[in-house]
Amino acid sequence: MRAVLNITLKTLAFMLALAGPLWSAQPAEILTLDESIAIATRQSLGILSAQEGLLAAESQRKEAFTAFLPKVSTSYTYTLLNRDPHSYFQGFPPLLPAGYIVGGTRDNYTWAFDIKQPLFAGGAIREGYAASRLGVDIADFATQARTLDTILQVKTAYFSILKAERVLEVARQSEALLQAHLDNTQGFYDVQMIARNDLLRAEVELANGRKYALHSANAVEMAKSQFNIILRRPINTAVEVQDTMNTLPPSPSLDECLSEAEKHRAEIKAADLMVRQSRGAVRIARSEYYPSLNAVGHFQRFGDKPDVTGTIYQDKESWYVSAAASWTFWEWGRTKDRVDAGKARANQMEYALSNTQDQVRLEVKSSWLEIKDAEEQVAVTFKAIAQAEENFRISQERYKEQVGTATEVLDAQTLLTRAKADHANALGDYQIAYARLERAMGRAHF
Repeated sequence: MRAVLNITLKTLAFMLALAGPLWSAQPAEILTLDESIAIATRQSLGILSAQEGLLAAESQRKEAFTAFLPKVSTSYTYTLLNRDPHSYFQGFPPLLPAGYIVGGTRDNYTWAFDIKQPLFAGGAIREGYAASRLGVDIADFATQARTLDTILQVKTAYFSILKAERVLEVARQSEALLQAHLDNTQGFYDVQMIARNDLLRAEVELANGRKYALHSANAVEMAKSQFNIILRRPINTAVEVQDTMNTLPPSPSLDECLSEAEKHRAEIKAADLMVRQSRGAVRIARSEYYPSLNAVGHFQRFGDKPDVTGTIYQDKESWYVSAAASWTFWEWGRTKDRVDAGKARANQMEYALSNTQDQVRLEVKSSWLEIKDAEEQVAVTFKAIAQAEENFRISQERYKEQVGTATEVLDAQTLLTRAKADHANALGDYQIAYARLERAMGRAHF
């Protein structure tokens, strides 16, 4: 029965080995970090959406500029009177009898052409255009921020793959060592040098090692799937990334990081522009305290036929030029209330700016501390690996000489696996923390 089971397992393993190449028929292209960022920033929906917002803001700026220019309009009207226009004539009896005198036509066609040029609007036009220009810059900073967010996502996913692959490698090495230990234990058991309990524990530890390897392999697949989603590729696309885990960039000082963030963070720049924009809104509201002045040019043609060729009562063409001033000087405090509301919103924007600056500083310090912690973990775990390897070597030698126990070997193996996994995680955590610090400083790369 046991032989049949072994044959079945070997057959299943052989079938899986054949299925492996079918699952990934073509090797994946090895992507660098810069290539991954380039792909993601070209295809990110968030960036594309932000770019559309920038286009909308630019269109609004162009729209606001048209307020400086003259407005041209035309109209064509037809008016039908119930009777011809007339007036009553008293007459001069007996020479001229009394009666009605016709002074116009029942059918009246008018084509008009108007030009209106604003001359003064209390500064509302100028401030409105300035606000729209600030809106373009705000949308541009929003696009920059969304781009940096995408870059951070790519870096996090990229180094998560490398970290998971390192852990998987550790798990497979651990599984191989556990298999070797089981083989040694089986040999000692066969010659009755150890108790069955030691053999059973070695088998259990190997099963746990295989479970850990399977869990690590799944973690790699999930990391690659996340990477594909960020790059907007099919989720099962084969992924291979260049291993740069061991290249640890030096961490800058905290003061340097804070200074860079205050200079480069798009969120701070956008918040500052929003303050300026809200102050402009107050000036727009104040413009209603002043009168408005417009120059008007009017040309029209008139007639009793659709071709507006005039009548015997009126010339077919007429025109005039005028300057029109208007001033609404009393609205029960409406303008004052609008100004007060604008001031309150401007104060809100100033508070929001201060809050954004505080949040950026906190984000920078948090990321910087994460780097320092990961940096320390890298150094500690590197030393721990050397110590764990030596401990494992000694335990194995003692066990081979039967002066040590199987428990000592398994414990040493567990410590070694944990040390290597911790080191891989520390390397990945450092790279991810560094990417977060770059994002907190408002820069894609140092």
